[in-house]
Amino acid sequence: MTANLHIIGGGLAGSEAAWQAAESGVTVVLHEMRPCRPTFAHQTDSLAELVCSNSFRSDDALNNAVGLLHEEMRRAGSLIMRAADNHKLPAGGALAVDRHGFSAAVTATLENHPRVKIERTEITALPGVDWGSVIVATGPLTSSSLADSIAQAAGQDHLAFFDAIAPIVHRESVNFDIAWFQSRYDKQGPGGGVADYINLPLNEAQYKNFVAELLAGEKTDFKDWEKSTPYFEACLPIEVMAARGEQTLAFGPMKPVGLRDPRSSAPPYAVVQLRQDNALGTLWNMVGFQTKLKHAEQVRIFRTIPGLENAQFARLGGLHRNTFINSPTLLDPQLRLKSRPHLRFAGQVTGVEGYVESAAIGLLAGRFAAAELKGLAVLLPPPTTAFGALLNHITGGADARTFQPMNVNFGLFPAFEKSARIRGKDRKQAMSMRALEDLCAWLSPKQAAE
Repeated sequence: MTANLHIIGGGLAGSEAAWQAAESGVTVVLHEMRPCRPTFAHQTDSLAELVCSNSFRSDDALNNAVGLLHEEMRRAGSLIMRAADNHKLPAGGALAVDRHGFSAAVTATLENHPRVKIERTEITALPGVDWGSVIVATGPLTSSSLADSIAQAAGQDHLAFFDAIAPIVHRESVNFDIAWFQSRYDKQGPGGGVADYINLPLNEAQYKNFVAELLAGEKTDFKDWEKSTPYFEACLPIEVMAARGEQTLAFGPMKPVGLRDPRSSAPPYAVVQLRQDNALGTLWNMVGFQTKLKHAEQVRIFRTIPGLENAQFARLGGLHRNTFINSPTLLDPQLRLKSRPHLRFAGQVTGVEGYVESAAIGLLAGRFAAAELKGLAVLLPPPTTAFGALLNHITGGADARTFQPMNVNFGLFPAFEKSARIRGKDRKQAMSMRALEDLCAWLSPKQAAE
């Protein structure tokens, strides 16, 4: 097969880009280095493997920008969203997935696509113009050799921050004499359930002891070159949050609001939540408990949480480096590297944060590359859409001097005219309705013009 498009990286962004381009009639070679070159974070050689959480976050398309992005991707024929919807798990108002079923579905779909060829080889340097059109979607775990090549092409050092992974617990090891099922505020999820989380209560003394143990626990040592690398604020290790003040966790991932212990008349002082991680319901991840504690310390300290006294862990937490480029400086609005326009970038390497955001940029890169290869005009999504707001932020809307990874949020969307005076929840819903209306025109420009 003669490739019209090469995609480097078979994560969420690369998989979505391959799907979009192939569905547009373009032949694709998708390069994925696993299993020939494994990483310390991946567990399988499947495409679109979810390394950290299994949650795609809120699925509320009217009141949450992430949920809106979900809906925009569904309407744009996203493979990632189709697989997520087909393998979703109970998670209150969030969209969580069975990580193994999800990645297996993405892998099988692309392996069986007549216009997609998957090559299991490591690409150690950015390809030259002789490769033709290329999308670089190597994600946060870009190999050091390719990262060096990207930095050289960018004319500046690449940027990096630390990202952390939360532990996963075997459900059968949870003590349900203490734990109970409930979603916060009994919020009904996409599957209709109002008790999608396992809750573990702590009283004040237990909470303060837990915080003290976190602070004293032995952490993973950093190498010298890692010491100046910042954390990403939206994914801080739990012990780093604890170091910011004794009550930080009680107002963060361990907040008890919207929850009640059915065995006690008094509300819990703090709560640890577990979220279902696989379709069988045998594995549950510790929500917000990403950590850089050493493995033995994780087992010791997390077993002090009431209900986890005999916890068995399917996976312990960890820490890895996340690499991204200064996209507002380096990329044009079509995600092309200004200095080498045959190269497009997609996914977390562009400075978006989150599974859905990464896949969304992959979706756009795949569509842009396919249109260009077919000699069609490349139509940018309206800035009023979640697609457009995110794209605009990373290709010029953000301040390049202080650029940091960003989740999609309504602060990235154009404001309404002052005369509209739409505020609060009504403003978010109005933005969402405007976005979906403008998305329809972008997806079907000829029909919208008639």
